Amino acid sequence: MSRIGRAPVTVPNGVEVNLSDRAINVKGPKGQIEVPVGRGVTVRQEDGSLQVDRQSDSPDHRAMHGLTRSLLQNAVTGVTDGFTRTLQIQGVGYRGALQGRDINLQVGYSHPVVVAPREGIDFEMPNPTTIVVRGIDKQRVGQQAAEIRKVRPPEPYKGKGIRYSDEQVRRKVGKAG
Repeated sequence: MSRIGRAPVTVPNGVEVNLSDRAINVKGPKGQIEVPVGRGVTVRQEDGSLQVDRQSDSPDHRAMHGLTRSLLQNAVTGVTDGFTRTLQIQGVGYRGALQGRDINLQVGYSHPVVVAPREGIDFEMPNPTTIVVRGIDKQRVGQQAAEIRKVRPPEPYKGKGIRYSDEQVRRKVGKAG
């Protein structure tokens, strides 16, 4: 039995869950998310929590068991607290600025790079070298942060580029002499 799939998803006060056959609608103070239910998996609501059960021990059903429970937990966390991902811009002259909802990045190219947010994503820049990506959908927040990082990934010799705030860049030694 899956350890992740067995754990119940606690539903806090202020979060409304609507169960249907193939999708679960989670609505909270920050927004609303629809979570698909995998094949061979059923979800039931009891005592202010959600319990995920599977039909059999086949590999497909076992995989969907833990996945469905994780998606439900992320949806409940997203509509109550939301998700954030922080990126750092490092390099001489590298910086960014908000232009409306978009981010204008100047990271060593001959032109500025403008990144538009996906649906349900907001940007915040507390200073010119820090980007905070916020949203209620964990997958969309991570994808948007990865797209911003892809504009100029950190290079291994000087460490210049855009990196996650918790990322450790492995540095290489330059040529000798």
